Amino acid sequence: MKIRDEYTCPLELVHDMIKGKWKTIILWRLRLGGTSLAKLEKDIDGITQKMLLEQLKELITYGLVEKKSYEGYPLHVEYSLTDDMGLQILEALKILQHIGIDYLKKNGKDDMLTEKGITTE
Repeated sequence: MKIRDEYTCPLELVHDMIKGKWKTIILWRLRLGGTSLAKLEKDIDGITQKMLLEQLKELITYGLVEKKSYEGYPLHVEYSLTDDMGLQILEALKILQHIGIDYLKKNGKDDMLTEKGITTE
């Protein structure tokens, strides 16, 4: 990932921050609070540890996620949303989540929401 020097508009920058298959899913999972790499990998179906680490590194570089290391044995590392930009992007993701829910409901896919345990209120 290379951070560009020029953008057409700020939205293009934000698009670069969260583009790809996994970043929004990682950020959405982190809304539940800080967690370990192993727990993130377990909670996100289909992601490899290598890909997860790559995506986390980019999210950390952009200031959306923070990594805390705790002393002791075994080594414990926790990933969480940053208090500023991480929580801000979460608000945008909530809107996107609602758009997805509305789309599925309008297209007769309520069962998919039920399967995933997603409430539609």
